[in-house]
Amino acid sequence: MTDATTPTHPEVDPHDNRRQVLYWRLLARLFDHEEQATLESASLAVVEDIGLPPALLDPGASVDSIVQRHPELAAEFDGLMVPETDDEAQDRSAEVRRAALVSKVLLNVFAAGSGTVSAGQLARWQSDAGWLERALGCKPGELRGGRPGAGSGAGAAGPGVSPTGTGGPGTTPDLSRLIPAIGPELGAIEADLVKRMRLREVLADPRLVAQLTPSMSLIEQLLRDKNNLSGAALANAKSLIRRFVDEVAQVLRTQVEKTTVGALDRSVPPKRVFRNLDLDRTIWKNLTNWSPEEERLYVDRLYYRHTARKTTPQRLIVVVDQSGSMVDSMVNCTILASIFAGLPKVDVHLIAYDTQALDLTPWVHDPFETLLRTNLGGGTDGTVAMALAQPEIAEPRNTVVVWISDFYEWRSESLFDSMAAIHRSGAKFIPVGSVTSSGRGSVNPWFRERFKDLGTPVLSGHIRKLVHELKTFLA
Repeated sequence: MTDATTPTHPEVDPHDNRRQVLYWRLLARLFDHEEQATLESASLAVVEDIGLPPALLDPGASVDSIVQRHPELAAEFDGLMVPETDDEAQDRSAEVRRAALVSKVLLNVFAAGSGTVSAGQLARWQSDAGWLERALGCKPGELRGGRPGAGSGAGAAGPGVSPTGTGGPGTTPDLSRLIPAIGPELGAIEADLVKRMRLREVLADPRLVAQLTPSMSLIEQLLRDKNNLSGAALANAKSLIRRFVDEVAQVLRTQVEKTTVGALDRSVPPKRVFRNLDLDRTIWKNLTNWSPEEERLYVDRLYYRHTARKTTPQRLIVVVDQSGSMVDSMVNCTILASIFAGLPKVDVHLIAYDTQALDLTPWVHDPFETLLRTNLGGGTDGTVAMALAQPEIAEPRNTVVVWISDFYEWRSESLFDSMAAIHRSGAKFIPVGSVTSSGRGSVNPWFRERFKDLGTPVLSGHIRKLVHELKTFLA
């Protein structure tokens, strides 16, 4: 029992504790890249308890990749740091959720690390910086351009309002003061990342370029950074890309040519040339002319092999996701499409997409030129690619549609319905999760299950599997 004079302690709000854990982790990671085990495990428990994906705590996961897998979070990131209404401010559980999302955006942007930077890392940082700008109520690129934010709520906060809506009056600066200050900081970080991209220095030196061995990781960086190169650096980058394309094309061309395409057409007389001579059949058919006394076989007729093949014009439509997670597939499939385009009576169409679609068919015979026209990275919206692919299906029975993606889509239901319609029309639909050199890849489980139920299971693994599937259809 306590009397009236006994001091009482206010009950600790569990939401405050959770929020503090997340912000302490944020501060710890900003000033020290080493993980603090206690803070990490406690933050993981908080994130899972409030129904957010654990990937929010992964320093290597971009905001784009998280939103692609959890599209419902996109609306929460938009205007995330714009002061909320009085009703929202009273929702303590929402403050914890906001703290987790704010921490993710701030860490991805301001914990830029050190050392050499790849083009992919720069592209990811630029994307994350765009999400921070959107969280502040600005348009992506607006702050880095040195202009104060003019988005929703950018300057609407009164003095002393916390950008996360969690502090009292006077505890944190308002957005009208924060935004003009944060723009130059973002610009400085971006400039430092570009400076650390030493690849550009290497490309400008022909002697150093000659020492480079083209690889998929190097080609990825070159394709991402090609728009920022000029002069000798651009010429050397193109040379490296072409070398790599030619090497991969030679390997894939050998795989394609291992099996002939089309059934033998016996209505066409065989060509009477030595390379077509069927020696075994010639001997068998002339055995009646064997002379035991002379031990000699007299041949009065030569037999030749039929080599002409029946070929029905086939249409191959290749749709490739060119988002950041599909770089290896984009390179391989662009080269593969060019090889099949060189086969007789195979009409190849090539479409690349992220949130916009690009018809690359005019350049399909030259994978080098095709790759130079791609724009790797960004989000994923397959419906824009479907709008280009469907009109190309003139004769479904003679058409195969190959769709290469990890299938983490914004509009999953409508896209899958369109794919199912292609399958029901009689065209062959081949969903491909990855056609990488290593055979590794990730596929959205939601799509994987529905493709399996449709009878068109996702093809994943080494590119040889796709080569086999296409040759079987075209045979």
